[in-house]
Amino acid sequence: MEMPSEMLVYQNPLVARNASAEMLEVFSPQRKFSTWRKIWLALAEAQQQLGMPITNEQIAQMKAHLYDIDFAEAARQEQKLRHDVMAHLHTFAKAAPAAKSILHLGATSMDIVDNADVLLLREALDIIARKLAIVIDHLAGFASRWRDLPVLAYTHLQPAQPTTLGKRAVLWCYDLVLCLAEIELRQQTLMFRGIKGTTGTQASFLELFDGDHEKVKQLEFIVVEKLGFKRVHPVSGQTYSRIIDIQIVAALAAIGAAAHKFAQDIRLLAAFKEVEEPFEDEQVGSSAMAYKRNPVLCERITGLARWLMGLVQQPLFTAAQQMFERTLDDSSNKRLSIPEAFLSADAILDLLVHVSRGLVVNEKVIAQRLMAELPFMATENILMDAVKAGNDRQDLHERIRRHSMAAAAEVKQHGRPNDLIARLKTDPAFKAVDLEGAMEPQQYTGRSAQQVQEFVDHIVEPIRQRYQGRMQHDVVMKV
Repeated sequence: MEMPSEMLVYQNPLVARNASAEMLEVFSPQRKFSTWRKIWLALAEAQQQLGMPITNEQIAQMKAHLYDIDFAEAARQEQKLRHDVMAHLHTFAKAAPAAKSILHLGATSMDIVDNADVLLLREALDIIARKLAIVIDHLAGFASRWRDLPVLAYTHLQPAQPTTLGKRAVLWCYDLVLCLAEIELRQQTLMFRGIKGTTGTQASFLELFDGDHEKVKQLEFIVVEKLGFKRVHPVSGQTYSRIIDIQIVAALAAIGAAAHKFAQDIRLLAAFKEVEEPFEDEQVGSSAMAYKRNPVLCERITGLARWLMGLVQQPLFTAAQQMFERTLDDSSNKRLSIPEAFLSADAILDLLVHVSRGLVVNEKVIAQRLMAELPFMATENILMDAVKAGNDRQDLHERIRRHSMAAAAEVKQHGRPNDLIARLKTDPAFKAVDLEGAMEPQQYTGRSAQQVQEFVDHIVEPIRQRYQGRMQHDVVMKV
């Protein structure tokens, strides 16, 4: 049997196993290099508009060949020239020969590359924002459904005052709301690098326009508008400030942190048998232990999240390392860190969509685990009621302490049920207290249900309105 050629080379798992087709397309060679051509076209059109001797035929040829890229020719050119921009410039010139003499006129590589990167960042951020909104919508729906269900809460991973499952879900949801706010901020503040030349001084364009500063400024803003931006960085060296990449990857890494927290909580709840991720009919949990229902989706989320959170160091190092107007050591790193940050975040969000809309709640287990601990949590209310009945607070506190220690020993040392309430029933100091009534869980969840409703109404609904019509999303799970 002949081995498929692709099986003989390394495959990036983000591509093969995780990221969506739409995000992969954003960072594909086709999208990247056709975007380069769009910038070359916008520059030529702007120069023609400002009086440069550029013909309609030259513009027309460029427009006709924005997408039909001869990648084999580009590879041959790069092998010879050792310069990717020049390689694609020559390849474009062969496709549009009439425009050869005016292509890239006055420009430097980063007039093309950095501006193209900004256009791709805009597309990628839009995908991330939309998917965040979808997960927020699903978690808010889950929270609303289970807003009243009391569950055992935990602080320090130890049983604490009860909350509701819906309230816990809005904690997960709110983390992602904060992440969405940061992504939207990055969208709103994303600026075009601009047409600024070799070291950002626009000297080459000033020469083209015979020292006319106004025309140089007009050129930049015409190109910016043609490519769908309204704002441009006021200054740059050869590149836009790499602080921008830090801000963007940090926003993506925050999604990783929020997703990791959610997925880890679900993994713990699955261990408690309270809440589980969706599990398909024919899914295999273990190759050896056929009964197992491993939380593999949430495990994948936490693994990818660790990778994503670690990537934030890369643009930090890159920005710090830039010398004066620019050094090239940013390029090889940026080609890895920026796409992989987006591909990781995209994969995580697809997994979150799938998990959040299919969570399985085991109500009986939740109730059983809560009631096993509730007697201890009820003791403060029991103490107050006994004091109101005329008993001494300090004496009651000591009685409850002794009964609680004995009940805890029954549970921990003998594996028997918590019998604290039965013990208190035999103590005359608590005769006037409604001990059965004290075991009603809803008494201890405070405003949890109301907080859920207020959160959904005031925080989630505006997000749903902003993304109305854009939240249909069928996740294709690769493996």
